[in-house]
Amino acid sequence: MHKSFLQTGAVLAALSVALGAFAAHGLKKIAQEHTLTIFETGVRYQFYHVIALILTGILYAQYPNKKMYLAGILFLAGIFLFSGSLYALTFLQVKNMEGFTAIGAITPLGGLCFMAGWLMLALGLHTKGKTGR
Repeated sequence: MHKSFLQTGAVLAALSVALGAFAAHGLKKIAQEHTLTIFETGVRYQFYHVIALILTGILYAQYPNKKMYLAGILFLAGIFLFSGSLYALTFLQVKNMEGFTAIGAITPLGGLCFMAGWLMLALGLHTKGKTGR
């Protein structure tokens, strides 16, 4: 499983760079400053947690246990929920689509996944064993 975390992390890192470039060069021309800030927050947290995912993949080789595996899954879920919801909000704001602001309620769930991922990573470092995967 650690190889999957490493591969997924590498792809998501490339996506982070592409999204950051899009924000700096394309989105800046069509979005208000507040909307651009929302998007940039999504990119920043995606990149932070891509690094966490890669770290988890590296550490998983040394500490192959369910908590370490769960840390990686939680980082992936956090990226999808936190950053993904911010990207969706940006799109909706740029397209002037009203009535979809409830999507912002998903963002804190992603933040909770990030926090839980960091805690599972810490706990996984104390447990050595097999995950059955």
